[in-house]
Amino acid sequence: MNIPSNIITLIIGITLTLVSLWYGQNHGLMPVAASSEAELIDDIFNVMMTIGTGLFLLVQGILIYCVIRFRRKKGDNTDGPPIEGNVPLEILWTAIPTVIVFMLSIYSFEIYNSMGGLDPHAAHDVGLHAHHSAHKEGKNLLALNLDSDKLAYGLGISPESGQEDPLIVNVNAMQYAWIFTYPDTGVVSGEIHVPLGKTVQLNMAAADVIHAFWLPEFRIKQDVIPGRTTELVFTPNKTGQYPVICAELCGAYHGGMKTMLYVQSPEEYDQWVQANTIALKETVDPQIVATATPEGEFLAPHVQTLGLALENTQLQRLHIHH
Repeated sequence: MNIPSNIITLIIGITLTLVSLWYGQNHGLMPVAASSEAELIDDIFNVMMTIGTGLFLLVQGILIYCVIRFRRKKGDNTDGPPIEGNVPLEILWTAIPTVIVFMLSIYSFEIYNSMGGLDPHAAHDVGLHAHHSAHKEGKNLLALNLDSDKLAYGLGISPESGQEDPLIVNVNAMQYAWIFTYPDTGVVSGEIHVPLGKTVQLNMAAADVIHAFWLPEFRIKQDVIPGRTTELVFTPNKTGQYPVICAELCGAYHGGMKTMLYVQSPEEYDQWVQANTIALKETVDPQIVATATPEGEFLAPHVQTLGLALENTQLQRLHIHH
């Protein structure tokens, strides 16, 4: 039976489309998605995998077909037919990738902007709000770090998101540790705990060199820069423990700069905060911290007990940020 070539082309096209759509949604290449932002990133990744799979199968299929169909026959020692360029075909295979890249650029821009990464209104509104508050209270604007070099950069809450009152956590990065401070409770920890379903805002600063706060399961990463505040906002939607990794080469022990993020139920999170608040009140005497001289003297015995070889300058940084 002689099947028309256009029917064969249609069948091949439908098969490629179905296979690409299936693999684009079932590739299994990404870790578990543990935040609302991860779902957005996974959506565009799946679209790119679908397109990439279709193009791969199409190009490889044509190559395999040409190798078999136009191979040299046995005993044929003649030259191949002269083939010149096909301008319409070249325009077509140039235009298709161009359109695909352009559409993906728009899609990725919309996702990044929805996460607050490229929304100029967010930073502008933050600056105006702080300026207005400082003016009402008679504060010095320079003390609030409101000049252009001190505005927060990173993934923030978009004005259209409707999110209010996020959990604020201050993050201090130093060689080679993460220090998390909860301003509302005064809790300071080397690991971060957050409640399920609650929007979290990390205000991050580096004490020495550039670091990068990376949560693979949350699909978010943000540079932490000395002298500037960078912001990272996310909403966890799956309980569990997830690694926090420094993704910027920051020194000899960069690979060991790791900690854990724990997503807990609201009840478990409240218990953790309460337990650490009580422990803080029982073990830390503010008078000792306030009168300790020179700077770092209060922390030095603890460092020696742990056997950590931290420089005195690092102790001073930790003391100041604490």
